[in-house]
Parts: sequence; structure tokens; C-alpha cells
Amino acid sequence: MFVDYAKVHLKAGDGGDGCMAFRREKFVPRGGPSGGHGGRGGHIYFRSSAHLNTLLPFRYKPHYQAERGRHGSGNKRRGKDGADLIIDVPVGTQIIEEGKGLLADLDRPGEEFLICRGGRGGRGNSAFATPTRQAPRRHEEGFPGEARSVILELKILADVGLIGYPNAGKSTLISVISAARPRIADYPFTTLTPHLGVVSCGDYKSFVVADIPGLIEGAHSGSGLGDRFLRHVERTRLLLHMVDVSGNGPEDPAGAAEAIQNELKLFDPALLRKPQVLVASKMDSADAEKVKKLTRYAKRKGLELLEISAVTGAGVERLKQRAGALLGVETE
Repeated sequence: MFVDYAKVHLKAGDGGDGCMAFRREKFVPRGGPSGGHGGRGGHIYFRSSAHLNTLLPFRYKPHYQAERGRHGSGNKRRGKDGADLIIDVPVGTQIIEEGKGLLADLDRPGEEFLICRGGRGGRGNSAFATPTRQAPRRHEEGFPGEARSVILELKILADVGLIGYPNAGKSTLISVISAARPRIADYPFTTLTPHLGVVSCGDYKSFVVADIPGLIEGAHSGSGLGDRFLRHVERTRLLLHMVDVSGNGPEDPAGAAEAIQNELKLFDPALLRKPQVLVASKMDSADAEKVKKLTRYAKRKGLELLEISAVTGAGVERLKQRAGALLGVETE
């Protein structure tokens, strides 16, 4: 199950208590203070892992606590530090704290981020000895570790993002050009989670395509879970904007295309600065008038328009080659 949002509660380890003790060896009748310091509490780190692709585990285990430090003991023995807790998350995970915003963006494998520091160990009474106070009975308790609640948001890493209205043919296309097998049916909102597909270009070259669930008007503010899907577009390098020009598609394909452009702008104006190709899909059952409307719209907006049919395969290879060229990946 693909989960891209989770809230977790973290508590670093508390420091161990300092010890109050005195030397009691034979022939040392007035041994001085010998209480050792407490150990440090364990820190908590987030670490990005290429072996994970969902935040699902955090739905079932939202609470994490690191080990506390051990207490100090006599003979000035310091307590053992608590073990650090390292929590693995998928590459592309953002760590956000309410009121403070983005804390970290783990977009490379193996990155680590210290999220909570363990508490310092308390000092034993040996630390309070002075020339005038040689038998102090003062010692410190361990300091508490940091505690905080953070939100984890996963933004998938893909070279190409397929965007467009529901039922525009995105899932069919990604199933044709890659080994991905998303659920496909002839009704809107068949795809409820993003799917990734690797497109082979020969000579061990490839690029990753993300099938972004269908967007609708108001997506930027959450309609149809659109704000949850739009964030996955932010990391892509190229957008393939698919528009259904078949008889069953929107009556005004140009209006549908413009609506999606507006949602991108309202969510993040930077999305419109990404390279974008307009794709007229379902050309095997195209309405000639709709194709004309979309062609005029593409010219007016200065967008490149490609026509394809994922069912018959017409234009698919050309689209694949064009995407590879825009990404700097040579195709066969």
C-alpha cells in the first residue's frame, strides 16, 4: 500500500543520573567523593533508504523513543550512553514540523538528519568537590531528551510526470511504455495512488515516469486529494500533460487543459516553468473538432503537441523519444 503522509511522535533518551558516592577503600578513612556522571540519552536520526518506497509502517507505529543513558556509579564510573535510534524513511521524504515548516528534505540515499537530541547525563558528586567543600553530597539528575511531533511527507522521485484530468489515459500509457501495471478502467479516479514505471532507452539507459492520479479543478486546495498528488509533480523534470480528445472526453479539451495549467500555477507557479509537452490521447477514437481545438490551444500557449493512441501504439514511440531527448537521454 502506497502511503505518502504520516505523523510521528519522537522522544530522545533521557540522560542518566549522576551518582553520589564516596571512596571506601581500606586504609582510606576519609576518601573523597567518587560519584560518576550519568550517560547521555540516545539521539534520534532519520535516514533515507533506497529500499523503502512508502510511509506505511509509520501508520501502524507512530511513536518512537530512544534508549536512556545509564546512571553513573562509584569509583567515578560514567554511565553508558543510550543507543541512538535511526529511523529509515524512503528517499524523497520531507520532515515538517507544524509552526516551523520544513526541517529536512532527504532526497538522496543514505542522508541522515538529527531530529531529536538525547538528554545530557547528570553530574556525579565528584564534580562538585572544591578545596573548601571536599565531601559534597550534591549530584544531578539526568536531563530529559528532546521530544517533538513531526509530519513526514513523501515526494516520489521521477523524471517525467503524467498529469491530466481523470480517465485521460495516463495509466494506459505508463503500462505500455514500462513494466508498471496500474489499475485501468473506463471511469474516473481509477488511479488513487501514484505509480512509477521505468522506461528503457537501450544501452542501459532509462528514465522514470510517474503516473500522477487525475487532477480536477480545485486540486491545489485539496479537491479530489489534489494537493496530496500535486506535490509529487514538484520533483519531476518534465511534464506530459495528457488530454482526452475522444468522443467520451471533455467537450472543451482546451478548457480542460487550461484548468490543469491553472491548478499547477495556484499550487506552485514554479511548476509552469518545467518543460511540458501536451499530449492528445485516445487518437484511435478522436473527435476531429476536439483535436483542432487542442491544436489551436497548444499554438496559443507555445506548447508542443503530440498525438498518441496507447491502445494501438500510434505515436507512442515518438512520444518516448521526445521525452528522452528533453531529458538528455538518447533513445534507440
